[in-house]
Amino acid sequence: MDKYYTIDIAGLKRDLPLCRVNDDLYIGAYIMFGDVEITKHCAEKLLALAPEFDVLITAECKGIPLLYEMARQSGNNFYIVARKGPKLYMKHVITTQVDSITTDHVQTLCIGEAEANATRGKRVLVVDDVISTGESLKALETLIEQVGGNIVGKMAVLAEGDAANREDIIYLAPLPLFDREGNIL
Repeated sequence: MDKYYTIDIAGLKRDLPLCRVNDDLYIGAYIMFGDVEITKHCAEKLLALAPEFDVLITAECKGIPLLYEMARQSGNNFYIVARKGPKLYMKHVITTQVDSITTDHVQTLCIGEAEANATRGKRVLVVDDVISTGESLKALETLIEQVGGNIVGKMAVLAEGDAANREDIIYLAPLPLFDREGNIL
């Protein structure tokens, strides 16, 4: 039997399927892909809370629709996606490693010289769909620091588990963790 958790994200409700991480831990799967209403809504609500910024950045790939919509709504015609690996068009690639709870292996995040130049000395807003362990966020911070960007804020739609207790992030709703029965931990 499938289990779901109903979450209210700044006034919009969604049923999140519970997915097994291990025998004792399940997470509510929040996927923005394909949900235009929630993407537009969350972008608007996050922008209302955002500090002033010059550049938006996220990690490939689930945060991309949110970042695009935040850039569009804010009138910013540019945003940066830290890629999961170097691409042929990237020159002088800067990399860092990330070990995320939703991925079964260590990943690389990277930006090229063009993105580094666009970030250097700028006010950078780091955005993601969900912050849980904070590893993806930490990897993005490392990239920004390596190129001399100034992080002015860290935002997410949801703060999962203990991330909801962090004082260094802005988020729209907490997302609890669950046991195998679907009970909140």
